[in-house]
Amino acid sequence: MSNVQKQIEEIEAEMARTQKNKATNYHLGTLKAKLAKLRSELLNGPGGKSAGSKDAGRGFDVTKSGDTRIGLVGFPSVGKSTLLTTLTGTRSEAAAYEFTTLTCIPGTMKYKGARIQVLDLPGIIEGAAEGKGRGRQVISTARTCNLILIVLDAGKPLTHKKIIEAELFSFGIRINQVPPNIKIVKKEAGGIGYQEMTPQTKGMNPEVCRMVLKEFKISCAEVILREDITVDQFIDVIEGNRAYIPVLYVFNKIDSITIEELDILDQMPNYVPISSRDKWNMDELMEEIWNKCNMLRIYTKPKGQIPDYDEPVILHSAKNPTVEEFCNRIHKSLISSFSHAWVWGRSAKHQPQRVGKDHELMDEDVVQIVKKAG
Repeated sequence: MSNVQKQIEEIEAEMARTQKNKATNYHLGTLKAKLAKLRSELLNGPGGKSAGSKDAGRGFDVTKSGDTRIGLVGFPSVGKSTLLTTLTGTRSEAAAYEFTTLTCIPGTMKYKGARIQVLDLPGIIEGAAEGKGRGRQVISTARTCNLILIVLDAGKPLTHKKIIEAELFSFGIRINQVPPNIKIVKKEAGGIGYQEMTPQTKGMNPEVCRMVLKEFKISCAEVILREDITVDQFIDVIEGNRAYIPVLYVFNKIDSITIEELDILDQMPNYVPISSRDKWNMDELMEEIWNKCNMLRIYTKPKGQIPDYDEPVILHSAKNPTVEEFCNRIHKSLISSFSHAWVWGRSAKHQPQRVGKDHELMDEDVVQIVKKAG
């Protein structure tokens, strides 16, 4: 494994020496493809995605519960355990020394009718993706979350943020990104087919595409690029094991910094300043968690009864979900006996509106499902 690490360092050094221009695009693309393969081997053992030793760190064994799951990731002693206690009431040991939390502590909070599972993960250190300080177990568990809260100490340097981002990136987590709009179809014969639906300005071209595919031993495939992408994004799609997870930067202990320093932090996107000890700004944090998870509440209404406003059905969707998605969230077999639905709320043109399974719902709609007769 040390030999693989040495090869990675040699390639990174060569990439740092190489000037970035059109003439070196091909060479840099080759190096990036080799680097991605070596990193995959380092994380999963010789053989790639499916391989790996028993002690490789498969994540903490925590049963998923509730409507969504969020993980608290950060360096030791930034206040993750105090934040878990403040949000959920679950007791997680907090002390003045580092590495107080040695395993994953789950808790559940309720917000707008949704049950949200919060995981207090042990503190990570630089080199976590290579396995230092149980880092692989921590980041493997973070991959299963719908949202990651990177908890930072407002009084510490911002370089901590960069280190955590680099560790998550090394483990295949792409923060605040969406999967690139690329289609790769492997074929039995016919060579490499390359199509650009939009002009490529970030380094992709037919030569780089063929070279990267060759590095991954793909000789026949159809590649369609529907957006302007980088070589790194192209490699991510080929590897196919990346997790695209939204991230919120939570700056804790703001009671220890000045207003001027807080104004500087305020220029950062996806950030919430809090003090978990004094319970400052917790309302904004809860609202940001709700928005980042793209959660919507849909209330059910049995025939002849008032709607159930206490237990909404929670749906996750960046765009408005359909009635079919709502039915599948309740039970997979419900859609087979579905006839139509009555909808009250903002998505209905009149109250109520009779709709089919393709009707798009909005937050706080009320839905009554009508099954087929017989």
